[in-house]
Parts: sequence; structure tokens; C-alpha cells
Amino acid sequence: MLSHRISLAALLAIACMAIPAQAATWREHLPQAQTIGSGDLRWFGLRIYTAKLWSEKKPFDINAPFALELTYHRNISREQFVETSLDEIERLFGARYSADTLKRWEEQMQRAFTDVKEGDQLIGVYIPNEGARFYSRNKLLADIRDPEFAKAFFAIWFDARSKDKDLRAQLLGNSP
Repeated sequence: MLSHRISLAALLAIACMAIPAQAATWREHLPQAQTIGSGDLRWFGLRIYTAKLWSEKKPFDINAPFALELTYHRNISREQFVETSLDEIERLFGARYSADTLKRWEEQMQRAFTDVKEGDQLIGVYIPNEGARFYSRNKLLADIRDPEFAKAFFAIWFDARSKDKDLRAQLLGNSP
């Protein structure tokens, strides 16, 4: 009986060690993260969301882990979020990615993202050479283990050709 309890305790200890890989909050991936910069995305003067870049590296290093936190000021459907993300990836990279790759990424984003309403947060965590994890304010939504997707997705905000250069500059801690 005692050996059975010890075995059960050992199994529980091993199971608990695996939990950080599926962290419940994004902060568990970046415990020392500091805000690098923040700014608002506006469309025709309307504030859509406030973005905040978090990283343990200062100055910001695109090749190190980081988190992008978006706090929404408008209702946005999952479909609109996915469609806009794909449009931006295609604008930035043209024919670099095949139709099959883009379709796979669309399906992954459909599973990862949710409809948002005013006050909701979505946080994307970039994990170099691994992929990205997406969280709501307090729970893991998806773990996409595709490093190429992660680079393309976060390029929407951080590529020099980003559509909103002022927001990019603010996120990177530079005044526009």
C-alpha cells in the first residue's frame, strides 16, 4: 500500500513538472518581462486596440521570446481577426507561402482566436524556433508549434514594412 502511494506521488510530481509547457498565463513564459513600448491602433480615428510589447530583453530583440498584448476597444469577430491577419501576411510576404500553408495557418488561427469585445485581451507569445502561444487574459487558447507561422504572424506588427509604422515605433519604444 505504501509503495502504491509513493508511486502515485511520483507520478503526480512528474505530471506537475510538465505544466509550465502549457502555462496558464503568458507571464509564466516571461517572468522577468518588462514593457518595451505601447500604442493604439486607430482606424479612421477610432481606437481599435491598445498594444503592449513585453520582453525580458532591452533593447528589444526580435529573436528572443516576447509577448504582444492586445486590449480591445471594439468588438471584433474571430473571422475578421483571422482574415485581416492573413491579408497582412500575404501583403508582407507575397507569394513566399503556398496556398496550402496559408490555408493551414488560417485553420490554426480559427482554432486559436476568439471573438473579442471591448475590454477583452489576447496575448501572443513568440517562442523562437518553436512557435507561438495565444492566451486570453487568464488562460491558454492555443499552442501553435510552427516557427514560420510565428515569424510571419508577428511580422504584422514588427516588420519594417508594417502597415502602421507609428504603432510599430511606439511598441519598439521609439517615438514616431
